[in-house]
Amino acid sequence: MSRARTDLPASARLAWWGTAWLRGHVVADLVVDEVVAAEETGQATHVLSGLADLGLGGEPVEALIGGLARLRVEGATCLGAAFPAEGDPVGLGGPVAFNHDALEMGEAAVADGIGLVPHVVGGATTWVAHRADRRQLPDVGEADRALRAGLLEATDLLARLDVARWRPELADHLMNLRHREPLTAPPGTPARCVDLADRALVAREIVDLALEDDGGALTLHEAQRREQALVPLGRAARRALVAACSPEVWPMT
Repeated sequence: MSRARTDLPASARLAWWGTAWLRGHVVADLVVDEVVAAEETGQATHVLSGLADLGLGGEPVEALIGGLARLRVEGATCLGAAFPAEGDPVGLGGPVAFNHDALEMGEAAVADGIGLVPHVVGGATTWVAHRADRRQLPDVGEADRALRAGLLEATDLLARLDVARWRPELADHLMNLRHREPLTAPPGTPARCVDLADRALVAREIVDLALEDDGGALTLHEAQRREQALVPLGRAARRALVAACSPEVWPMT
């Protein structure tokens, strides 16, 4: 089995592979391999901290799979992902401390009342545990339709703004959307959600590239039009990735 693609965020990897392990589809070693290996650093480590502070026992800091095992004992059956941004806490339900930490890091994983926020220092990732309230999640179908519409609108506008003139690498990226290496997902992940996550990652890359400093290649009016199209696309991409990586809303197969 091939390794997770490097652009899949840590919380998405943990949600997919952690859920597969909790449901008995994969072994523990594979979870660790897939969550860590995508970072392409031989010294990468992932640990979990804070469960003891929440009254769940264990050590203050423990191995990732040990922490997941503790969550399974507490009744966790899946892990979902959150990718919040300022003004749009998609995938979060509270409380304030958890939301603030997740917003600071831009992502989190959630499992039955426990939120895990990845803090990265060098090659080490510490998943910090918080209490997490129940969250409202985007529907997979609605997120899919919104992402498709956002991609069409944004690519049309970027073409009319003559994207090749001020961001050649983005023009090349838009031309090669259909030639990407497919995402690797564990057993039990709906194919529709794998495809949705893949397109959400494409949209995030488009937004990131197109909103980079253009060195004055755009007029103020063009820059405003670009932002008007790309900010909604970024929101649609994050919502799509949350839906694709949250088993609570996965379609029945």
